[in-house]
Order: sequence, then C-alpha cells, then structure tokens
Amino acid sequence: MTTNNHFVEEIKKHIRTFPDFPKPGVLFRDITPLLAQPAAMVLVAKEFEARYPDHSFDIIAGIDSRGFIFSTLLATLWHKPLALVRKSGKLPGKTFKQSYALEYAEATLEVQADSFQPEQKVLLVDDLLATGNTLATAIKLIENCGANVTGVATLIELASLNGRSTLPNRQVETLILED
Repeated sequence: MTTNNHFVEEIKKHIRTFPDFPKPGVLFRDITPLLAQPAAMVLVAKEFEARYPDHSFDIIAGIDSRGFIFSTLLATLWHKPLALVRKSGKLPGKTFKQSYALEYAEATLEVQADSFQPEQKVLLVDDLLATGNTLATAIKLIENCGANVTGVATLIELASLNGRSTLPNRQVETLILED
C-alpha cells in the first residue's frame, strides 16, 4: 500500500535528524517531537490501521525501546496481547538470547521463553528499519519460540540501507520511506 503524501509530510514535520549520533556517520531519527503531538500519533495509528485492516495477528511484539511505543499503540488499539523483545539483561525468568551487529556496535536481544506460543501469528513492530539486523534477530528469537512472524511494521525505513532484503517472506509495512 502506498502512503499518502499528506500523511508523510505531516508526520515528517515531527521527526528530527541528528547527524553523527551516536557516532560519526550515523543520521539519527528522533521521534520525540512526534510523541509530543497526540494528533500526529492518531494519524500514525490510522495509517497502521489502513495497512492491517483485518488485524490477523495473534500477538504484537515490540522491539526495545522505541518499538515499544508503536507496538503498545497497536496492541491497545486492536485488543491484542503484547510481547517485548528487550536488550539483554532486562527481562526476568528464563529467556532466549541472540547477539547481532548494528551499524555502529554489537548488541544482544532477548525474549522471555514463554512470551510466544507455537504457531502464533506475530506482528513485529519497531520505529525504524535500517540495515534490518535488529528486526532479523528479533524474528529469529520469536521463531525459536515456535511462533511465526508474518508481518513487520515500522514507522520509518531507510531504503538506501536495503534492510528489507534481510526480511524475506515477510509482509513489511513502512509508513515513511526515506533514502
């Protein structure tokens, strides 16, 4: 589905770009101003609703930390359970872990072992699709629990980094596509 230009223009007004953060060469997308505008967040919710009108997922999963914002929004809106994909060391109990490379560091993600049930259909949500490594790692973790990540939703996609190629056989919906 194509995002309408009015939506993109309105939402982009509330996203700042900071060069060289957190290290030289990285253009950081700051969504803090967007979060401070309830009317803009309603527009984001409506646009995600248009992308997933049937809510055919059993559970929504959000990636630490900014993905929590949008996954909570969708889980609440659609009356779906929410599971968290966290940075290492943030979850109690038995967890599954997976390390991976970021554009500027290494990281580890984890999920609680009982967060997902076998064959559950999962919508995985994050704020940004860049190289795709974080999303691909989260998919691996969730699928190790026996669930199926059938959709990926992000607010922003940086197309020039080709992260979508790391997510084959997934319905990937991005609200704002940037170079």
